[in-house]
Amino acid sequence: MCGRFNLIDSPEVRSLCDSLGVQIPNSCISQDIPPGGQIAIIYESRLGLAKERRVSQAIWWLFLDRKTLKPDYRYVSFNSRSDKLHKPQGISYIPYRESRCIIPASAFVEGLGDKKTYHMIELEGAAIAFGGLYQEYLDQQTGESVYAASIITLPPLSPQWDNIHPKSMPLMLDLMDGDLIAKWLDPDFTDVEQFALWLEPRAPSAMRVTRIGKPSLWNPIEDSFMIVS
Repeated sequence: MCGRFNLIDSPEVRSLCDSLGVQIPNSCISQDIPPGGQIAIIYESRLGLAKERRVSQAIWWLFLDRKTLKPDYRYVSFNSRSDKLHKPQGISYIPYRESRCIIPASAFVEGLGDKKTYHMIELEGAAIAFGGLYQEYLDQQTGESVYAASIITLPPLSPQWDNIHPKSMPLMLDLMDGDLIAKWLDPDFTDVEQFALWLEPRAPSAMRVTRIGKPSLWNPIEDSFMIVS
């Protein structure tokens, strides 16, 4: 599971924006984003007969309390497990078919589960395009839209992931695959079986892994090493 991530202003993030034809507002830039925090989502919306790519601020928690529009902590929904995307009763079923998004990031943190072993993961020379889902809520008082989102998680990349987070890893999309990105962001594309290959453990490029101390501080305590999927 992706436990927290960051999004910093960097050449890699600017390159991601250029490839997707969007700009990320400064309000979405953050050195540390925990579950329930404010994130940026990149998605396509309908504009008459056309579609346009947009960036909106969203809450990193897919299921909100409809009265308060704050994370409903009865349900852990900052991540959406890939094995539940095809279960009609699940909260990710409809968003997976109607409202997919890209969640940009610079790096993310994974914990081993022992409450003391944490690693920072980065893509070598590139920003991260998490495969995400979003929902739109309506603020009854202001009439404004409030967005909520989650990151899809996959089975772990074994054995490389065994000492990082042996239960799961986040879905990271390959921005070089233009056909994939176009279909992923298209709200009218519903043949989700075409994404099956991408729901297998993989990374679009080599990953730099660094053990850190306290997750919220992102402080390296060991030398980095590389993982190639």
